Amino acid sequence: MTLTLCSAEEILQALGRRLRAQRLAQGLPQRELAQMAGLSLGALRKLEGNGQSSLETLVRVVQALGLADELDDVFVLKRQSIAQMAQAESVKQRQRAPRRRTP
Repeated sequence: MTLTLCSAEEILQALGRRLRAQRLAQGLPQRELAQMAGLSLGALRKLEGNGQSSLETLVRVVQALGLADELDDVFVLKRQSIAQMAQAESVKQRQRAPRRRTP
């Protein structure tokens, strides 16, 4: 599932499902993962159920599952072509039009 056209709620739900699938693939019961992550069972259930959690809860679960490497590419500035960089630079250099002189 691509997340490009999803709402924020749909993205949260998809992340929760993906974390649940990772937990199950590793054969971990929710209670054990919650303990490993230093979370309450309810917090983990909420994260897996509807994606609702704090960023800290998400990171703790990702670390406990051994998936911290997966966060390396999140929000990394993407490389651009020379043409895209030049265009971005020209936008930065735009200046306000000179004021009109009033007679």
